[in-house]
Amino acid sequence: MTNETQLSLPEQFSPTENCLKDKIIMVTGAGDGIGRIAAKTYAAFGATVILLGRTTPKLEMVYDEIEQAGNPQPAIYPINFEGAVEKDYIDMCNTLEREFGRIDGILFNASELGQRTPIQSYDADTWSRVLQVNLTANFLMTKTLLPLLEHAPSASVIFTSSSVGHKGRGFWGAYAVSKAGVENLCEVLADEWDGVNQVRINTLNPGATRTNMRAAAYPAENPASVAPPEQHMPLYVYLMSNDSVDVNGQHFKAQ
Repeated sequence: MTNETQLSLPEQFSPTENCLKDKIIMVTGAGDGIGRIAAKTYAAFGATVILLGRTTPKLEMVYDEIEQAGNPQPAIYPINFEGAVEKDYIDMCNTLEREFGRIDGILFNASELGQRTPIQSYDADTWSRVLQVNLTANFLMTKTLLPLLEHAPSASVIFTSSSVGHKGRGFWGAYAVSKAGVENLCEVLADEWDGVNQVRINTLNPGATRTNMRAAAYPAENPASVAPPEQHMPLYVYLMSNDSVDVNGQHFKAQ
């Protein structure tokens, strides 16, 4: 079931304490920005969080923050999506199956901005790298981990989208194309899985958010003028919680 309209957080949703208790949730790009805050938020609501990213020291800092808050012990899985191939995801699946047996949720947050330049000037290697990190890695990881998602009573996959993926704009190049691909991949998977698997998949567009990527895209912007990641967390929790169990193939916006 798909919908071209971007939905918002239901007004009636109010996360309850431990609403993610006993869930095993993976977060990519968990070392910084939205991924870091989402990982800490999921842990605060009772989830065991698996932190994925390419910079181990950053992941270790988030790990420590979660432990110091007294939340469930997380796990770290370092991976560089730029260079990862299908075998790397198969190895990941095998490791997670041994350690956890199932996966209740995946937040695909890791993204590469690339260049802000006209297509005629766009570097081909950068184009390939952005599509690899933002789109192909999502495809390979989702495909490979599907058996673990199916082992969960009800699993949720969240792809991170963008306004330029919903409606392309000049000078956004591979980033816009990759996010449009993410929205289409969501719709394809949701249509294939609808009524067959207990796995739901949706996209989430956080909008303008105070992150390092936003600062790189808009270097003259005052960071205080855009929302911090914490402001969006109710929607991130909603899509991982059982409250959204019947929501599939939808595109959400945080703002």
